[in-house]
Amino acid sequence: MASLPKEPTQDAKRQSFWMPGNYVRTVHRTEKSFQACNDIVACFNERAKVEKQYAQQLNQWSNKWKTIVDSRPLYGSLMKAWQCFFTSTERLSALHSSISQSLTAEEGDRVKTWQKETFPKKLFCGFSESHGNKTSFSRAQKPWSKKMMKLEKARVAYHKSCQREQNALDKEKQANENPQTSPEKKQKFLESREKVTEDKEKVRERYEKLLEDVTSYTPRYMEEMEAIFEQSQEEERKRISFLKQAFLSIHRHLDITNNESVKAVYSELHNTLMSINELDDLKWWKNNNGPGMPTDWPKIDEWLPPIKKLNRKKREQQRKDGRPVMIGGVKVRAMYDYVGEEGDELSFKAGEVFLKVEEEDDQGWCRGVLSGGKEGFYPANYVEVAE
Repeated sequence: MASLPKEPTQDAKRQSFWMPGNYVRTVHRTEKSFQACNDIVACFNERAKVEKQYAQQLNQWSNKWKTIVDSRPLYGSLMKAWQCFFTSTERLSALHSSISQSLTAEEGDRVKTWQKETFPKKLFCGFSESHGNKTSFSRAQKPWSKKMMKLEKARVAYHKSCQREQNALDKEKQANENPQTSPEKKQKFLESREKVTEDKEKVRERYEKLLEDVTSYTPRYMEEMEAIFEQSQEEERKRISFLKQAFLSIHRHLDITNNESVKAVYSELHNTLMSINELDDLKWWKNNNGPGMPTDWPKIDEWLPPIKKLNRKKREQQRKDGRPVMIGGVKVRAMYDYVGEEGDELSFKAGEVFLKVEEEDDQGWCRGVLSGGKEGFYPANYVEVAE
């Protein structure tokens, strides 16, 4: 019920209504609506005091100057004209005094009575509506949360298995490139790598199966959550509608003048109040705190090989020391997307073919040339030799 907050800027997946526990914003809306009613009553009680004080000041001014005018030498129509200011002031004072009483006795009491009826409390559990919504949301979200926890564990396990496979591949490569390694050891590294790869595929299979389970459960989860959310929306719609009428009623008490300039002010205020639209408000809430929020639904999070930071000074020194350049180059194909972080690094997409023109250094980097002619560095473990 308070002024609309700023648009969310944090990660959509963490902030989304659909993620575990994020329904609490909608649950807490009941308490905030109740507090808003208290604020509205307090606000216009203060305005009632202002109206009462203004009425008293008008009376004091009128009584003071009526006594003075009676002793002045004016007479006739000029005296009547002057005295007419005080008569109109007294009528205006009575009107503002009436406004003060109406704001307190009529509008304040009306909002308080409605507030008491609309926000029943549950013993030790706060508001009945909040407790009911929290219980319903929690019950609907519990199976989803469990599935999401299992999926997250599977994702972590899959990424760890990918890392283990990469380590095994590195060891196997080093053994094959070392002429002193015996065939028996090479065979051992091969078997170890094959075992790790087999384990990785099993872990990925479980990851995919859990993702499939989450995906198949999603429609039911969304249906249950939206049903509860729409019940909350309907209660909030009723509150918005009532307070709109309360504001309009307060406006009728305050709009007392026929002066064209003041009319324009109250007309603008009236138009603003008339523009309150419960459907638009509910739509905004839905898009920013409910099912309409963007979210990042679970999907396979592919593993990417780690990259060592390129030490350019060290590499440049190696080139000066006579690092061999490949004549004609070797065609390689990118296995992953890569975006160069520095101006002398290449950027490419998975599947893109380009030339490798310099062997891998001890930092794990090569020099290559893209099809467009750009030359630069790239991580060696992001490509494979193209057949």
